[in-house]
Amino acid sequence: MRCQPNLSRLLAIALCLGPLSCAHRPPTGARPTRERGHTPSALHGVWRSRGYGHVLRIAGTGWELFHVAGTFCYRDPRPDAAPEALFAWYQPLEGDALALSSAPGQTRYDFDRLAALPPACTDPSPWTADRIAALTAATFAELYPSTRARSLDWSARARTAASRLSATSDDAALFAALSELLAGVEDPHVELHAQVDGEERELTPGEAPTLQRLAGGGERAWLGAYKSGILEDVLRGTGRQVANHRVFWGRVDGIGYLNVLTLGAFDAHAPPEDATALEAVLDEALTAFSGARAVVVDVSNNRGGYDALGQRIAGRFAAQRHLAYTKVAFGARDARPQAFHVEPSARVRFTGPVYLLTSDVTVSAGETFTLLMRALPQVRHVGTTTRGALSDQLDKPLPNGWRLALPAEVYRDARGVDYEVTGIPPTIALEPFPAGDPLHGHARAVSRLMEDVRAGRLAGP
Repeated sequence: MRCQPNLSRLLAIALCLGPLSCAHRPPTGARPTRERGHTPSALHGVWRSRGYGHVLRIAGTGWELFHVAGTFCYRDPRPDAAPEALFAWYQPLEGDALALSSAPGQTRYDFDRLAALPPACTDPSPWTADRIAALTAATFAELYPSTRARSLDWSARARTAASRLSATSDDAALFAALSELLAGVEDPHVELHAQVDGEERELTPGEAPTLQRLAGGGERAWLGAYKSGILEDVLRGTGRQVANHRVFWGRVDGIGYLNVLTLGAFDAHAPPEDATALEAVLDEALTAFSGARAVVVDVSNNRGGYDALGQRIAGRFAAQRHLAYTKVAFGARDARPQAFHVEPSARVRFTGPVYLLTSDVTVSAGETFTLLMRALPQVRHVGTTTRGALSDQLDKPLPNGWRLALPAEVYRDARGVDYEVTGIPPTIALEPFPAGDPLHGHARAVSRLMEDVRAGRLAGP
């Protein structure tokens, strides 16, 4: 889930260079799942999610989270797993069902009451290598939303994995089989983290072509050139890099410029979802943008983070409320798509022309931010197509202690278009990271965009 993004990668990338609240209206009747230290009795019992592969057993003594896929079920193996924190708010639904969320208005998980815990959840059979491979295949077959778009046959892949493994196969053989099982799934929200013979192994596919060209150690120099190009060339020495190095901003010759590298970790001394430092920076930047001819919002190198923070930024450019997108768990029967809106911020705003710049590096919450901005009538989308990985990343820790993650949702924009896999295409083409100019291409592209806006060569929305 994106409320728990891969911050280790996100933070490492960005370092080279008020508390969370939703920006849209919270659902009526949302209540905390802990009251005076206790779980309300209405929540006690066994519940199964619509989509997501979750079973919850809730009692006065605590919560237990189980993962289900196909014929498999197992208790979450993480010693620090705390489903009470993940599901901190609830709202009753019709038909002995309820909706849970981490915060009012954020991702909603619909659950139906079960008469009892499924027998598979207490199956004592050992988790041998062959069973874990079968579980992994079942998890993707049931929860992965891009199976058809990527032409994947999980039954055939499961049979291949089964032919490679037995109950006595070691970790090395299991990792090799899972690598083959997931081969060709070029999705940045798919991850496998394992430990084999005391060494960390991982699969993290789906890297952007721009970043693939930098493989072998070139990314650090590229990031350095990206930073200096913004501060020295685009903003001509008058710009600022602030909010824990995550935000650049400045104003040059009547054009405002705002560049957001991540949607999270804006304060090194606060939780990554905290918005206090971000809001302070936006107040200062948008005050400076007052009266500007236009503002360029650059998320061409945005690696994702928290959707709620993207809502806060988009709200700084909204004159009125707009539907941005809906989301629903893949394969969930009777689950209602959840709507997300851009809401005008109560703080300083800029409602003049805006040019949003994206690239193939723009991913995850950077892409939902793209949908939020595209919902605003004065925004024009410039650049290249985004990565095509909008769904939240769902953690599925495996019974042997390895960690699996995958997307499990379908996002659609206000017109009902799903951009998973394909990415979100701009309305004005501009290559921020030309292959022939990796170090200076971005600054030159942004400067050209700003000059075109200044000269009136780009028509308004």
